[in-house]
This record gives sequence, C-alpha cells and structure tokens, in this order.
Amino acid sequence: MYAIIATGGKQYKVAEGDVIKVEKLDAEVDSTVTFDQVLAVGGDSLKVGQDVASSSVSATVLEQGRGKKVIVYKYKPKSGYHKKNGHRQAYTKVKIDKINA
Repeated sequence: MYAIIATGGKQYKVAEGDVIKVEKLDAEVDSTVTFDQVLAVGGDSLKVGQDVASSSVSATVLEQGRGKKVIVYKYKPKSGYHKKNGHRQAYTKVKIDKINA
C-alpha cells in the first residue's frame, strides 16, 4: 500500500517503512508527526477525493538537518557587478510508520 501526501508545498509518494526528507517541520527528534493532507491511497485500487478525506499518515522524526550548500552567483557583464551567496535548505528526515486509510 502506498499514499501520496502533501507537505511543505511538495507531494511525496510514500509507503510504510520509507525514509524521506521533507521541508523543515517544527517537531522534536523521536516524536511522532501526522500528515493529514493525503491526496491518494493506492494498493489493489486507487482511492482519491472523498474516499481519502479521513485518511492520514503517521511518521517518526529521525533527524533535523540542513542540506548541501547551493551557490547563488549573480553577474552582470561589463558593469563590474558580481555577487556570491550561499544557501543551505533546512529539512526533516522522517520514517513512515503507518498509513491510516
């Protein structure tokens, strides 16, 4: 069985036991989080819409971290303008425990 959930402006296809990195959640390590925004549940048949309105996915927080640095470089030729900047996106690593469908 799998589910498609939405969190942090992105959609993820998850199954029980999967470990995924999502946008930073305000949760402590080893705590349980619940994703209520379930878009679809699949298995033998696909359920969407009102069929999954009461579904949820529960997961355990494994780690809070920051990704690799991405270099942002702005440059305009012939004017001497260049600007270098870096960014590290924060993430939360979660392990999917149960799909409640």
